[in-house]
Amino acid sequence: MNHWLVKSEPFKYSWEKFNQDGRTFWDGVRNYQARNNLKLMKEGDLVLFYHSNEGKNVVGIAKVVKEFYQDPTTEDPNWVVVDLAPLEALKTPVTLEQIKAEESLKDISLVRQGRLSVMQLKAEEFDKILEMGSV
Repeated sequence: MNHWLVKSEPFKYSWEKFNQDGRTFWDGVRNYQARNNLKLMKEGDLVLFYHSNEGKNVVGIAKVVKEFYQDPTTEDPNWVVVDLAPLEALKTPVTLEQIKAEESLKDISLVRQGRLSVMQLKAEEFDKILEMGSV
């Protein structure tokens, strides 16, 4: 199983809206590295949901429920989506500042490549963020 982090601006698509919907396709990715990460996602993989711009924190855990397919919001075959479903909220959101301050997380893409919207995490990085959010 792989572990991921996806970013969404709360005013565009929030954790609360995601929970109301119960499932969504993850669209709007227009970066090749992020797109390649979507293509690597497998059904059952776990995903951290990160609020970017406002909040700047990891707020919940989701899972991949359908592997990549053509992004229905564009005709361009270069772009794909995966389907995600929410699992649970973190008891305490984990902020970007907390992540940056944690030595074991200094190399994650969230810190190193701030613009990347879909990134892979090592199992121990994923677990550390969950521990910080006391799930």
